[in-house]
Amino acid sequence: MWTKHFKSDKNRFMPTVSKTVPQTLWKMIKKPFLAFDHKVDGAISFFFKHFGKTRFMIAMSKKIQVHGFEKVFDMGPKAFFYFFMFYLVRDTILYIIIPIYFARMTGE
Repeated sequence: MWTKHFKSDKNRFMPTVSKTVPQTLWKMIKKPFLAFDHKVDGAISFFFKHFGKTRFMIAMSKKIQVHGFEKVFDMGPKAFFYFFMFYLVRDTILYIIIPIYFARMTGE
């Protein structure tokens, strides 16, 4: 009998605010984000799903896997240059700038 009473007391002390605040906050943020994402043809959600790659970068990666670097460069040096610039900027941000920023935040 005591354990039954103890279990109901345990549920009584559970905070209900912590469950509703994130859900309400998510609902407030989700609708404007999805509306903006729809305006830009889903580019933002695509960017997050593919770990920071754009549609162009994925298409060029597939071309390079199929044809090789030399043939893709011969097909279009300008697109090849943009491909490497996108990767250079993305990798610089992901692997150099962000870790330095977090290292400075945690250390002195």
